[in-house]
Amino acid sequence: MSRNTSERITYFNEETITGISLPERFTFPFLYEPHPLTKIAAEELQQYLESLTDLDHNFGLKEDQEGLVIGKMFGVLIVQDDEGKLGYLSAFSGKLADSNDHPKFVPPVFDMLLEDSFFLKEQYILNSINDEVKTIEADQQYLSLKADLESFTLQAAKETETFKKQLKINKAYRKDLRERRKNVISEEDYNRFDAYLIRFSHYDNHQFRLLTEKWKLKLEEVQQKLSIYQDRIETLKKDRKEKSAALQLQLFEQYSFLNKDGKTKSLQSIFGNTVFGKPPAGAGECATPKLLQYAFLHGYKPLAMAEFWWGSPPKSEIRQHKQFYPACNGKCKPILEHMLEGIETDENPFLINIGEGKELKIIYEDDSFVVVNKPDDLLSVPGILINDSVYTRLKYILNGIEPLIIHRLDQATSGLLVVAKTKDAHKDIQKQFLKRTVNKRYSAVLAKVIAEDSGEIKLPLRGDLDNRPRQLVCFDFGKKAHTTWKAIERTETTTKVHFWPHTGRTHQLRMHAAHELGLNAPIVGDDLYGTAANRLHLHAAYLEFVHPVTGKTMTFEAMEEF
Repeated sequence: MSRNTSERITYFNEETITGISLPERFTFPFLYEPHPLTKIAAEELQQYLESLTDLDHNFGLKEDQEGLVIGKMFGVLIVQDDEGKLGYLSAFSGKLADSNDHPKFVPPVFDMLLEDSFFLKEQYILNSINDEVKTIEADQQYLSLKADLESFTLQAAKETETFKKQLKINKAYRKDLRERRKNVISEEDYNRFDAYLIRFSHYDNHQFRLLTEKWKLKLEEVQQKLSIYQDRIETLKKDRKEKSAALQLQLFEQYSFLNKDGKTKSLQSIFGNTVFGKPPAGAGECATPKLLQYAFLHGYKPLAMAEFWWGSPPKSEIRQHKQFYPACNGKCKPILEHMLEGIETDENPFLINIGEGKELKIIYEDDSFVVVNKPDDLLSVPGILINDSVYTRLKYILNGIEPLIIHRLDQATSGLLVVAKTKDAHKDIQKQFLKRTVNKRYSAVLAKVIAEDSGEIKLPLRGDLDNRPRQLVCFDFGKKAHTTWKAIERTETTTKVHFWPHTGRTHQLRMHAAHELGLNAPIVGDDLYGTAANRLHLHAAYLEFVHPVTGKTMTFEAMEEF
């Protein structure tokens, strides 16, 4: 297996790696096929993790283990030491068993948990502020005053409203008396009578003022006593917020990342020019930055990286035990762009037009719209880095007519798209999509056998802000996403299904297929939520809508090619 495992570097057994060529360039971290050396390293690390019987961390892999289930991303970095020997470094994201210090794994870029560190000292102060706030909020006198204020406020409102209704009744009564006496008694008697009613009205108003003044004084008295507590709580919370912000800034400056030339950059400077202007939570704690930092500090040459998930999947994301995943965009991309400066990496696959040369088939066209069968890997509309798309190709084919995109398909998804040729057709068909009267059916091949024959999935989705374009299941802030499905064919390892999406969320079918609360079966070839293959086996096979001019029902079908 391995030797020298007491050190942070684990050297390969030469027999294990015989015949394996070294990588020509470093891994492009955000989309990669793991190099054979990283696969061997990952397998050894996984065997090591399986051998840990005394680690107080629940990965969710043992039914009887207590504690909160927290799966982890682990990383390996293939390195070469100054003598040319090959080995690998290992790391985990965040903390493991509430600690940063574990044998075999490289340390964090900055260890907040070191004894007597400024972080722990400041954290102690923040905790003491929190404790004081909790003590005040649990004080019986404070709770009693809050209850009195709430009770008196309701009582004041009730009595005031009741008195207002009585005033209205009294006013109507006086009006009625005036009407009945107006032409019955003399003018002199009427004036004396009216003066009496006016005094009656003044009395009512005076009583109302007394009532409101009584409650105003009572509420002010309670509020004054309560404010002593509330002002202290507000002062503590403001102090906590200021200290927390200062501590965060101090932490950002302590996280200082190296590159191969020895240049350092802090988290604050790295993220200062990003959209958000500051680092997201957890930035700098991911596995790959830790690994590169350790390699640069100790003179190791980094050759290749890979990260894999260990444990049960989180409730929101798609993560499969032992599966490889790219580094995240939101937290890691700005850091790794600095750390990998000057290191030649594999070609950025996002710059490659993988749809080039694939035919866009027009299956129907009239004066109002065109229906195309989009090949996989062709964009629906121009991207940031690649211009080739259904839109740009149609703009050329239609020779002067502006294609008006109504809906889209993911780049990896093939199948039917309707594109309007006139503004009226665009408005009409788009309205049908918005009203969900368009009938769509997709074909897909799932990467496992599904026992059920049909069903529906309702899992709300939102974008993963730290890792676009990935999506998350989110019951608090996600948008409604509803899919009906039916199994069509099964093999020993796969299931072909039909999907009917009733909503049109980004990656809806891919998420509903892969998530454990959905079908728990990624679509074959899904490099975001499953395992890459020759292509994503998802195809928009059927489309039905009403013609915007003739009113006829138009149906189109295109068979999948997988």
